[in-house]
Amino acid sequence: MRLSGRQIGLLKEYMHDLVEQARQEEATTKAFGYRSQPYRVDQAISDLLAILDDRIESEGVQVGLPEGFLHQMWTLCNDAGSHVQETVWLRRHLDEEPATKVRVRELTYRALIQYLESLPENPSAPLSPG
Repeated sequence: MRLSGRQIGLLKEYMHDLVEQARQEEATTKAFGYRSQPYRVDQAISDLLAILDDRIESEGVQVGLPEGFLHQMWTLCNDAGSHVQETVWLRRHLDEEPATKVRVRELTYRALIQYLESLPENPSAPLSPG
């Protein structure tokens, strides 16, 4: 079932926050002379679900997220997993980019949003990633 525009907008805000957090971490890591560790799509999704859990707990009612939204997102992320994984892998290798936290988060969240926006509004309709 497709998420509302409001829900997708909130997800985009949370995703943006996570990408910015990764940028800051990467800058700090480089400032101290360390290399960034490789980062995976499943880590990006876990980080999204963790921030979503935190934000739902702190502001869920105020921003209009329904009860059960975290579970719904967990299910949707599981359903989207292979599509997102393949999309990120392909994009990274076409662009010959390292698996930095910033880039993997950017690509993962973009692919996940595309998947979520491609879902049918009718829950009985078959799912097909765009």
